[in-house]
Amino acid sequence: MSRAERIRTADELTTLVAQLSRRMRTASAGAEITPSQQSVISRLDREGPATTAALARGELVRPQSMRATLAALEERALVVRAPHPTDGRQVVFSLTDEGAHLLRTGREARRGWLAEAMETHLSPAEQRAMTEAVPLLRRLVES
Repeated sequence: MSRAERIRTADELTTLVAQLSRRMRTASAGAEITPSQQSVISRLDREGPATTAALARGELVRPQSMRATLAALEERALVVRAPHPTDGRQVVFSLTDEGAHLLRTGREARRGWLAEAMETHLSPAEQRAMTEAVPLLRRLVES
């Protein structure tokens, strides 16, 4: 593949991933949380309780921005703060049962939409091709 073809493919993938992300957000629109809030509660679900600073580093945002995101999530009772176990100057945030429920129902809605779209609009061979692309995309994300 030539450099020009790789660049063209990268451009197309960038656009398509953004469009897919918007479509999936629409599928779970009932959640009414922002993409950054969604990302934070997903991280807390995956990695467990974390400080504001750790979340900001993980999400590649400034601590001030993370404080605003956490305040909005805390106001909706999706996260809860507790004293840091070893550093009394810090607090850790964790996902509440309500936050976990919102995360789970949103995932189910997105997964359902995507599975239905694949079944409805792709042939069995195209569905297999999508399955085979997943490890490749994962390698790119984790690189």
